[in-house]
Amino acid sequence: MQIYQIELFISVIFVLNFQHAAYMKIIKLNATTSTNDYLKQLSKETRVEDFTAVWAENQTAGRGQRGAVFLSEPFKSLTFSVYVNEVSSRVEDMFILNFLVSNVIVEALESFNLTNIYIKWPNDILSDGKKIAGILIENTIKSDGGFQSIIGIGINVQSINFNGIEHASSITEQNKVSIDREELLIKIVDLLSKRIPIIEMMRQEEKERYHSKLFKKDIVSTFETLDGNYFNAIINGVDHEGRLMLTDQSGNLRLYGLKEVRLLY
Repeated sequence: MQIYQIELFISVIFVLNFQHAAYMKIIKLNATTSTNDYLKQLSKETRVEDFTAVWAENQTAGRGQRGAVFLSEPFKSLTFSVYVNEVSSRVEDMFILNFLVSNVIVEALESFNLTNIYIKWPNDILSDGKKIAGILIENTIKSDGGFQSIIGIGINVQSINFNGIEHASSITEQNKVSIDREELLIKIVDLLSKRIPIIEMMRQEEKERYHSKLFKKDIVSTFETLDGNYFNAIINGVDHEGRLMLTDQSGNLRLYGLKEVRLLY
């Protein structure tokens, strides 16, 4: 793999992948508020090629799930977004994409010999029970019934400052290793470019991969509802709509959406 870099007010990195006989385009910024927002605006102003990535060394207003703020330490984290114009012809595949992206990050991290990597529903990436990465996918439904996506990914690579956030950590803190951020970025984008084009054929396989790495699956865990009630249940999995499937102490199946319940651990 060869890397060609042109120094502009931003850096544009072209990676030639000989297996695909195609280029990967990475736009590297010193700083931006949100790589998702930057890529969204760029796609309005010009034609953006599929799997173009925008990488910011300093993301000042990153967002997470449920409206949360994603904090990242400048020059020690990997914060980037990837553009995909045609993900699937079925809007129902939106959560299959969440399965796929979560799986890809786990596989990319494991390719660097990291172990004990799991997915906490819906898409936090954990290392030994500590969050080291998060995902924010923003989808736009198209007139033909399909959808396009901007996939935002934040990974704490060498970070040491987490502003007191519970359960937050980094690859370096959890695994005592240092990973090259650009190599990790290229690995993730390469996997996305291979897997997303065949998402409609691999729905079940992506779902099974996700469940094989689902944190606390088949284990009795404690949950908190929005109104502050606590209960114990077993995580059975996640359905095709992204709902968490739990079996409570009475043996009843419960389904919960993204903002309806929180796993305590």
